[in-house]
Amino acid sequence: MTALIRYQAALLLRSQRWLAPVLLYTAFLVVGVRSGQPVLDSLGYTAAGLLPVSAWLVQVCVTQEPPAARTVVAAAVGGRPRAHLAALLTALGCAGLLGTAATAVVLLISEPASTDHTVRVPLPSAGLAGLLAAACCVLLGAAVGALCTRPVLDRRGRSIAATVLLALLALVTSGSPAKYAVTGLVTGSLTGTVQVPLLPLLGAAVVAGAAAALACGLAEVRA
Repeated sequence: MTALIRYQAALLLRSQRWLAPVLLYTAFLVVGVRSGQPVLDSLGYTAAGLLPVSAWLVQVCVTQEPPAARTVVAAAVGGRPRAHLAALLTALGCAGLLGTAATAVVLLISEPASTDHTVRVPLPSAGLAGLLAAACCVLLGAAVGALCTRPVLDRRGRSIAATVLLALLALVTSGSPAKYAVTGLVTGSLTGTVQVPLLPLLGAAVVAGAAAALACGLAEVRA
């Protein structure tokens, strides 16, 4: 699996198809994050933007190989599910690195205070909460991407429409781990209270695992 992930990562870097989602996320942060803003508000904004970007990166990784190359790789590693899982993990790792870097920058430039700047917020706790919220959004974004591209959805038009819709629902629907994690940061900023989203992270991991299992199973069935 390590060799497969290195192979997928090399394809991703050489194709430069990662540039569009990364640049879009960078622009998103430039517009919405400013130096001196309350740290929890900025961390919530940073985490929320990762969900659609993660879904996009999954679609890039899953579709970057020509069909003939996918067949050869699947034959070499013993099956399409294993090869498909490597593509999903590569996208997940890329989104995770992006989220970690963005969270670190936000911690450096933001003010460790509540929304009204009257209560001091401990940076270590804020950083942990921000990283876990980012992980929630990355995992749910990966789940959305896995369910909205091949082999679950093969048509590009339907894939794009489904990705946009599911990503939006994952951010605004009550009970969504991503919404819970982001809302916890934003509401915590009002009082200067850090809420560490452990349960949302667990829920997001379960959803991502189920989506990956479904996609990898269909990769073999619809070969």
